[in-house]
Amino acid sequence: MDDMVGPPRPLTRDLPASASYALTVSELLALPSLAGSSLVAGERGLEKIVRRVNVIEVPDILPWVKQNELLLTTGFPLRHADSGRPFGAGALVELVEGLAERGAAALGVKEGRYFGDVPAAMIEAADRLDLPLFLIRRDVGFDEVIAEVFTHLVDRQAWALDIADRMHRALTSIVLEGGDLPQIADEVATLFEASVLICTPDGRVQATAGADADLAALEEMPLFDPSGRLLTERLHEGLQPVPGDDTHRIAVAPIIAGGTDHGLIVAVAEAQRLGPVTMQSLERAATVVALAVIKKLAVSAVESKFRGDFLRDVLNGATESPEQIIEYCAQLDWDVNRRMVVIVARLDEIAEAAVSNSVKPAVSGRLPQERLTAAWQQVVRRRDRRAPVVGFSNEVVTLMPAEPGTEHEVVDDLIASVAGDKGGGRNSFGAGVSRVIDSVADIPRAYDQARKAVMVGRRMSGNGSVAHFDSLGVHRLLSLVTDAAELQAFASEVLGSLAGDDADALDLRQTLQALLDTNCNVAETARVLHFHYNTLRYRIGKLESIVGPFTTDPILRLDVALALRVAEMKGL
Repeated sequence: MDDMVGPPRPLTRDLPASASYALTVSELLALPSLAGSSLVAGERGLEKIVRRVNVIEVPDILPWVKQNELLLTTGFPLRHADSGRPFGAGALVELVEGLAERGAAALGVKEGRYFGDVPAAMIEAADRLDLPLFLIRRDVGFDEVIAEVFTHLVDRQAWALDIADRMHRALTSIVLEGGDLPQIADEVATLFEASVLICTPDGRVQATAGADADLAALEEMPLFDPSGRLLTERLHEGLQPVPGDDTHRIAVAPIIAGGTDHGLIVAVAEAQRLGPVTMQSLERAATVVALAVIKKLAVSAVESKFRGDFLRDVLNGATESPEQIIEYCAQLDWDVNRRMVVIVARLDEIAEAAVSNSVKPAVSGRLPQERLTAAWQQVVRRRDRRAPVVGFSNEVVTLMPAEPGTEHEVVDDLIASVAGDKGGGRNSFGAGVSRVIDSVADIPRAYDQARKAVMVGRRMSGNGSVAHFDSLGVHRLLSLVTDAAELQAFASEVLGSLAGDDADALDLRQTLQALLDTNCNVAETARVLHFHYNTLRYRIGKLESIVGPFTTDPILRLDVALALRVAEMKGL
């Protein structure tokens, strides 16, 4: 017959080792009872999961079909009850489409008197919908198939539970014996032959493990920002592919304890090595990591309280001699007997307002100030383990070693690493930097400089500013004026209509500033602004009609220069 196919293709596949406790269709066809089966169609669906098995006894089976179900039939239900003739090709295509729509894993039909050659239309539909369709030998009993499938499913689930339990006990033993996150990550990496990392909720990597080649490959994957932060906002719990890489797979489990999100544990390996077993074991590992994190936080809380109290006394100048400060810091594993700068970092007001107005989620993370402190501590520790970093209620203070002339480079590197790409829940912050100091006796003065710098920097440049005390200039004096209304009034009186925010005012202020920068040299200002000489002359006349004869009155020029600085300041 023209619509029939030739002899079916014999299928021979070994049963592979799998990272899953569920059977795939290809593994199912390698079982002894189905080893002689022939695949007719749907080869692209051989990796579908089989979780259950059922026998078709009635023609209208579709309402009872479940997802991931293997369906077996002798072919008898696929015949018309009145005439006993087989279903036509159209009815069989509808059956295949209905099974695929309901998520069936595969359809097995026994060769024999109830079902002849498979219609070409049915094969085309199975291939199109990736539904494996295979013929079972006549001498195979369905009870053999069902028993083997359920035996393998139960064995694999028991094996998966055993692996998870053994790993859980091994990891718990590590924690009880004083081990920390690196030891846990190493144990998980060894078990799964994968690259493993543990990170905070915003993606700061706390521990990594795995073979050097695997870790190098992991770092090349598009999962990190330039500062080294894992892009947690691009990941979700469970198994998922690596973006742009079809050969590897990612398993992600959240680290949650006491309703608080402590981060993620992530495993990356070749796709065939990660499956539900890995995921189940990784969830057990996440529980143990949570225990280690809680233990570490409890110890850190006590240590931080003592360190914070001592450093506060040092910053406020309430301690003993410099020699005693150096000695006490050494006991805390701090080195302050060197050149350094004091850095003060504070959350911006927009971040604080967002936190205060937010609704607390079911699983909460640490407070923004705690996250900012942890970020600074981790970033500084990687560069200098003996540099003091302490978080207070509204700021983080760092004493970072630096030589004169290098402080900008040192601070820029720290800020870039702490801020990252502002993803993963990181909040905006500003920072102030002191001058380089040579002695611990200068720490209180440097601390005052850094605090003043962060305050003035925020008023000069707004949120996210980084200000060095040496670069503040006249803004240091302006910052001492606590009455913002008085500063605004001064700027308005001196600049007149130029104090506004409209486009014309901003344009004229730019011209005015350029004139002051060139000491009112008209030719040089015209060159800088790319104006015609006569155009600039016209503008000067317009400016003097607003603010007065600033080109000839040095006192007025000083007033105008200060007023322009006030106009630059934010938040007035």
